[in-house]
Amino acid sequence: MLSARQLSKKYGQLTVLNHVTLDIHKGEFVAIAGPSGAGKSTLLHLLGALDFPDKGQVKLMDQELFRLSRKKQAAFRNKHMGFVFQFHHLLPEFTALENVCMPLWIGKQPKDEAIAAAKEILKTVGLGHRMEHKPSELSGGEQQRVAIARAIVHRPSVIFADEPTGNLDTANAQAVHELFFQLRALYQQTFVIVTHNEQLAAMADRTLMMKDGKIVAERLREDR
Repeated sequence: MLSARQLSKKYGQLTVLNHVTLDIHKGEFVAIAGPSGAGKSTLLHLLGALDFPDKGQVKLMDQELFRLSRKKQAAFRNKHMGFVFQFHHLLPEFTALENVCMPLWIGKQPKDEAIAAAKEILKTVGLGHRMEHKPSELSGGEQQRVAIARAIVHRPSVIFADEPTGNLDTANAQAVHELFFQLRALYQQTFVIVTHNEQLAAMADRTLMMKDGKIVAERLREDR
């Protein structure tokens, strides 16, 4: 479903990614782990076409992402990808419901249909009672749940998450981990998650270990 071939990226004289090749299958939950500076976030950003490689290609659902114009890339991301980051990046002046509606409104979905879909997904992530609250009125865990709802409301093929529980306490982090797997089971989506959290990595179907811009090891879940 998702493949990368010989991805390389430099920032100045620093090689951040060095000829990375990988394949990710539909419905897989893949963790990318490794020390700080290993290239994990850069790889995630390239897989999601948020940045451009110096060399190599990324293909999602048989579409080579870097052959698309920027405008078509943006449209493809909006339709097929969802993103969750360490910082939730919610729009502070809008309610939880309005924040979740944003990808659908950007995709020109009718307002009433977008609101109905956003309400459904907020209920799914346990925030049916907090829809009209603004981010400042929500806890950190609730804000991240809104961000997750926003990432999946348009039913993308793949969810990319970069340290999604990095700012959460242990209890909220565990709740978000469990939510990811509930959503995967419910919607059969593919998840690719950069994490330092060993517990989350251990739950993944497969963990790719990175070091010095390369994938140096691959670990399957023990009960797989």
